[in-house]
Amino acid sequence: MAKRYLVTGAAGHLGSTILRMLSETDAEVYGLLLPGEQPVVISPQIHYYEGDVCDRESLCGIFDAASDSQLIVIHTAAVISIARRATPRLRMVNIEGTKNVLSLCSQYHVKRMVHVSSVHAIPELPKGQTMREVSSFSPELVTGAYAKTKAEAAQAVLDAAANGLDAVIVLPSGILGPYDSGGNHLIQMVIEYLNGKLPACVKGGYDFVDVRDVARGCLEAAEKGVPGNCYILSGAYCSIHDLIGMAGKNCGRRPLVALPVFAAYIGAVFAGLRERVTGERALFTGYSLHTISGNSSFSNEKARTELGYRTRALQETVADMVDWVAGKQHYNVSGRS
Repeated sequence: MAKRYLVTGAAGHLGSTILRMLSETDAEVYGLLLPGEQPVVISPQIHYYEGDVCDRESLCGIFDAASDSQLIVIHTAAVISIARRATPRLRMVNIEGTKNVLSLCSQYHVKRMVHVSSVHAIPELPKGQTMREVSSFSPELVTGAYAKTKAEAAQAVLDAAANGLDAVIVLPSGILGPYDSGGNHLIQMVIEYLNGKLPACVKGGYDFVDVRDVARGCLEAAEKGVPGNCYILSGAYCSIHDLIGMAGKNCGRRPLVALPVFAAYIGAVFAGLRERVTGERALFTGYSLHTISGNSSFSNEKARTELGYRTRALQETVADMVDWVAGKQHYNVSGRS
């Protein structure tokens, strides 16, 4: 029997990458799109349905169609934000949307739910200490609107698992790679650099991971994850300056000067004002600067040991990301070095 998957956030960076991988198998796949969204991956085995995770009733159609005793649900739909304060939409999608999906997974007796959270949901430890999986989540213990919503949603998943739902949580770090056209803030930064619109970058860095490795990690969690457990899907630490430098080597552009974080904070204030006036999204905010100057040490040892999780070199990720932005697509979807 072919495996059956339901993927929410099917037009998103991670969701569409999971669909690309599944399209190379004999799996039957159902992808959830927001009303008006266009499919990113076209394959005869992928069936798309429109719905909004914030509207429980709108999800019944895809669950009815995909319903099967072997159904695996991978919940990637989320709003990503680098703002400090939560908007109503951020809370509705990340928290209430997750609860709606949990409710339907229980109602339809799915085989397994894989919930995509974030390492931001884990309380930050002082620099020098490595962060690992936790057994509970609390929005009071994390900083930033996005982190708080992801922590609250992750705890709802753990509560559902304690009540009998077969569910696991994956916690990716900063996702990079091909298949995104600028919706990802990090990729937006690279695109602006490639277009000559980024005059400087900022000191600091983060743990970055290839979207294809996270997608594979989600599928591995669906197969091998222990119910009620969490798995960090991180990659490797890289400074923003070195990340931009890697992109420059792949397109012949000069490296940028890295500004101190305190200077970037001043720039972030003006960028925020410009965003409110023009609607042009800011690359950096006070919260994102806090993130890249904080502790970014995460262990993915548990995922490697229990799931067989592996990651490719960041240089490969950046090269493929630059090629994708430039319209060159010569790389392997699921291959890893």
